[in-house]
Amino acid sequence: MDIKLYYAPITCAMVSYVALTEAGADFETIPLNFRKLEHMQSDYMSINPKHKVPLLTVDGKKISENLAIVTWIDANFPDAGLLPADPWDRAQAYSIHGWCSGGIHPYLRQINNPAKVVDLPEAADGIVENSAAAIYESFAIADDMLAGRDWFFDRFIPADMHFFWCFRRAGQFELDIARFTNCQAHFDRVAGQASVQKLLAFEESVQKQFAA
Repeated sequence: MDIKLYYAPITCAMVSYVALTEAGADFETIPLNFRKLEHMQSDYMSINPKHKVPLLTVDGKKISENLAIVTWIDANFPDAGLLPADPWDRAQAYSIHGWCSGGIHPYLRQINNPAKVVDLPEAADGIVENSAAAIYESFAIADDMLAGRDWFFDRFIPADMHFFWCFRRAGQFELDIARFTNCQAHFDRVAGQASVQKLLAFEESVQKQFAA
């Protein structure tokens, strides 16, 4: 199979990158420089009208969104056990992905760029404040879920990586997340995984390339 992952540093595309790495897949990563709006250029828009990452192409066929990509990887590399075998646990893993992408990520996006959701500059501070409150609520829930546990399930899986991305992104906005000690411990454990170390090294190399 010819597998390509379209990726940008800092973005949640790292979830799919780590999933492919955990699966032992042979794949090519194609970095996009968002600062230069490469994701908005016609070449990429013709492939992915959503102009987002991640995007996975397999022998020319396309699939977007982390949950869908992880599901495809799990089905095609079953020995990796990316998703729990138990149907209930598998559904719970889907739930965490959905929560990260639909319940946390949008608030992070609003903090990053309030102008995308409000056209009154004086309202931007309120958008940021309310978004931060929603993020703190989610992190408090996750903190309870992770109490006495290393992972959300019995081992490291892509759902852990998706939450890692959310927690990391929140930290990049200097939100007050130090109080969520179980989330922080989980974050540190995820950061220590070999596949994540590979991702972080790759991210750094791409950032240096883009800065050159």
